[in-house]
Amino acid sequence: MAKSNGLNFNLPSVDDLFSTEEERAEARLEKVVNLSPSEISDFPNHPFKVRMDAAMQEMTESVKQYGVLVPALVRPKPEGGYEMVAGHRRKTAADLAGLAEIPCIVRQLTDDEATIIMVDSNLQREQILPSEKAFAYKMKLDAMKRQAGRPRKDNSAPVGPNLIGTRSNLELAAESPDSKTQIQRYIRLTHLIPEILELADNSVLKDPDMLQIALRPAVELSYLRKEEQADLFAIMDEMDCTPSHAQAIKMRRMSEAKTGDERLSMDAMAVIMEEEKAIKKTVQNPKGKISRFFSAGDAHAEDRGHHCQGAGTLPQTPAQFREIAHSQGGSAPICRETAACAGSPSPHLTPSKQPKQPKKEDIWGAWMYIESSGLFSTGRHRAARKTGRASLF
Repeated sequence: MAKSNGLNFNLPSVDDLFSTEEERAEARLEKVVNLSPSEISDFPNHPFKVRMDAAMQEMTESVKQYGVLVPALVRPKPEGGYEMVAGHRRKTAADLAGLAEIPCIVRQLTDDEATIIMVDSNLQREQILPSEKAFAYKMKLDAMKRQAGRPRKDNSAPVGPNLIGTRSNLELAAESPDSKTQIQRYIRLTHLIPEILELADNSVLKDPDMLQIALRPAVELSYLRKEEQADLFAIMDEMDCTPSHAQAIKMRRMSEAKTGDERLSMDAMAVIMEEEKAIKKTVQNPKGKISRFFSAGDAHAEDRGHHCQGAGTLPQTPAQFREIAHSQGGSAPICRETAACAGSPSPHLTPSKQPKQPKKEDIWGAWMYIESSGLFSTGRHRAARKTGRASLF
């Protein structure tokens, strides 16, 4: 029996045999055709949700009045019909508007090509949820890695990143509105259970009836086991709050310390959730708050510089407060002899322009604000606070 030589012959199709080169070239050209929405199926695992919100209502009204102005992009399916690549919201608006057909560009695309186009076209939307970015970036990154070629499983290099994966990450960041680190954070959200991922989406939607969790804490919680995430969600629902970034980091570390079938207990998570969340205290623009204790134009005018060091303008930052305080031997950057200063008219001012004398209680109020802001901690200030003397002004 003769052995096969293993040669493969690609025979032309019947259409190729009975059509001219011009006809075949024309068939390969992209065309805008009108298709019924019922002929077009959604993209598989489409990560972007079509929400029935105010924006969709506006689009529907526009489609009713003007029709679909920008054609959708579809690709033919082997079994017949078409698959939507870009234009899901336009298709929905056409359905709601009662249109029988919508204009579409029919293009032959591979799965990876269609995935990349689908993600890129939807990343231009104004409002994108964290979950949408998470799965979209993951789908596009996987497609880019497949296009670049899979790494060898027998890679014996002891150190060093996977060049294909690294190159794909950099290309994805260059083509996206987010940085490489931010993209990695979003992709990490794909490990969250749907209930917690929905809370991350609410950080954008701002539904008052739902809890919300920020991106960074959500990323840390994605490292918990699925069972631990489910337990944590039950605790959040019961306590009506979500963990801070620091609390989420603590939960992740405790979970990663577990081995085998051990997992983070609900009691431990509840204890962490009950911890007081750190409040970042900052002092911004103290000038505006201090100046309310004085009448306009009277507090330490520039012409009273012979009594008040740095009295032309109030300090703008804590560093300026400390600098002036240090130059005055640790006292506040307000004249030590405010009463005398206010009672000593400047020789450079006419009687009609003489500043008003600030009230003693106003001076003390300004002093108490500075003390409560935590800008100074010198011994003289602590002594003044104990004795109640205002002589440091």
